[in-house]
Amino acid sequence: MDIRLDGKVALITGASKGLGFAMARTFAEAGAKVALLARGQESLDAACSEIGTVDGEVRGYACDVTSASAIETTYRAVENDLGPIDILVNNAGSSARGAFPEITDEMWQSDFDLKVFAAIRLCRLAFPSMMERKSGRIINVLNVGAKAPAAEGAPTAVSRAAGLALTKVLACEGAPHNVLVNSLHVGKIESDQWVRRRDAETPSMPLEEFFAKEGEKLPMKRMGTAQEFANVALFLASDAASYVAGTAINVDGGLSPVT
Repeated sequence: MDIRLDGKVALITGASKGLGFAMARTFAEAGAKVALLARGQESLDAACSEIGTVDGEVRGYACDVTSASAIETTYRAVENDLGPIDILVNNAGSSARGAFPEITDEMWQSDFDLKVFAAIRLCRLAFPSMMERKSGRIINVLNVGAKAPAAEGAPTAVSRAAGLALTKVLACEGAPHNVLVNSLHVGKIESDQWVRRRDAETPSMPLEEFFAKEGEKLPMKRMGTAQEFANVALFLASDAASYVAGTAINVDGGLSPVT
């Protein structure tokens, strides 16, 4: 199946690296006009340059998604430059975790600002226009901890569970208007987050060896790639997924005990 997004406008947060970058590149290769959002303009310029000349158009927008005013200003700029948003991917996030008694109010608030309120604010901007046009896709990138939280998994597991609830609420409200909202749940995918974990835990271990060691713990005996994740996102963003709404798809190689 040749999945295309010709003429569609996609906005992806956390898009300069890792999973966000893989989705941006894949969407652009499928013909979409893609707005890449991240905090640093330099990294965005590098990402757009790396994607290069493809079927679609790519533009980078520096935006701190923990700021309500920055979100609104950037969203309006994307609409002005590229047109109404057809596909919104809420991908910005981090893997904040620790022993519960050690998690401060500031850490909780920071995590919710980045992962929950950023998604809420972007959805609030995109949702009305999508419903009016009777067309739209929203993909919330979460992790498997949203369904099966582990010890010392907070605050991420809690904020991601909130993201899962948001997905279901929006899916129910959007489906009658052909606005399809779903979530993708990350397991162990080769990405910058895992590079940072290697750097923190075993900095002397070669990255390929670290990935292989972590992959051995999974049913598939390997970590996933960002491209494999982006392929599933492309399906959900396309007309091929025209009857998929309110789903929470694990992209985890069988890691999660919860479907």
